[in-house]
Amino acid sequence: MATQTQVQPTGAVYPSLRGKRVIVSGGASGIGEGIVDGFVAQGARVAFIDIQAQAARAVADRHADAEHAPIYRIQDITRTEELMATLAGLVDELGGCDILVNNAANDDRHSVAEVTPAYWDDRMAVNLKHQFFAAQTVAPTMKAAGGGVILNLGSISWHLGLEDLTLYQTAKAGVEGLTRSLARELGPDGIRVNTIIPGNIQTPRQMQWYEPESEAEIVAAQCIKARLQPVDVAALAMFLASDDARYCTAHAYWVDGGWR
Repeated sequence: MATQTQVQPTGAVYPSLRGKRVIVSGGASGIGEGIVDGFVAQGARVAFIDIQAQAARAVADRHADAEHAPIYRIQDITRTEELMATLAGLVDELGGCDILVNNAANDDRHSVAEVTPAYWDDRMAVNLKHQFFAAQTVAPTMKAAGGGVILNLGSISWHLGLEDLTLYQTAKAGVEGLTRSLARELGPDGIRVNTIIPGNIQTPRQMQWYEPESEAEIVAAQCIKARLQPVDVAALAMFLASDDARYCTAHAYWVDGGWR
């Protein structure tokens, strides 16, 4: 695969994000970690949840000297009532929630034949259900504050129709429908809702699925011939969460290098 030096974004600073109260799911690794890093760098007050205790602690420790050190809670997002209670606790601790980033997901591979009803329910809980109930939990505090932002992480996968991802792709297609519906329902309260659709992001988890040859195929299919990083998704999240995007809602925004 042809190599290209990764050019890091210059890092726009959004004054409107300073001091904002942000909650991120799946913030201990991968894209979620990049999003946590981005909001902390903006001077926001960040809380995140994850099921990975060691990784979550490492992220928090790395930002211990930040203007607002992030806090975290260990939480299984498939335990819906526990999730809602954890989120409500974080809202209380932060004094509100201005921005919710529904990032947590799991793209384990599976064939159609091996899917059971229990596995279906679990995959929907991991990849779709929690996004709705997280939004439902924080919406009242956003309404009381006069507005807020909800960012749902989708996926390019269902647009491409990839193999061995039927349930993940079904859930991620649902995320875009959820975004449109929530944007309509919550818009009168000043709450903006958008979907971010990443392409194939070079994270440690994604690298378990790809050999150099398959990575080369991804790059060849992109208009821009380089591997995307979590910071690229975070940069889009920062913009969509900022006041600069005050009229951006109900839509899907792509960061995929032009992969088709």
